[in-house]
Amino acid sequence: MSTERIKTREITITEYKGVFSIFRKKGISKKDYDFSGLQALRQLLSNEKARILHVIKTKKPKSIYELAKILNRGFKSVNDDIKLLERWGFIDLIEEKTKDRTRYRPEIVVDTITIHIRI
Repeated sequence: MSTERIKTREITITEYKGVFSIFRKKGISKKDYDFSGLQALRQLLSNEKARILHVIKTKKPKSIYELAKILNRGFKSVNDDIKLLERWGFIDLIEEKTKDRTRYRPEIVVDTITIHIRI
């Protein structure tokens, strides 16, 4: 039996003044709806982020640059995505010193993502 623990990242989105309502009610204008929580979640859980997490897990790139090459994407866009994943606690960037440089190796720190929507 494996002694490895499953690491879970929980995200909670709270409903406030109709944030999840898709139907507008009389007397409530579109500006009364705030979808920023859902937009952030959509950004976080995009197909590109899933692809990044998969490549980090399976290929174990030694740097963000190597990850960008594997993904066949630009370094800046991959770096931006990596920073978002790090900010949400899905990955850590492990600092490694080489001859004249410092590189950051992305490492997944969660096995499961649980999303709670509080209404």
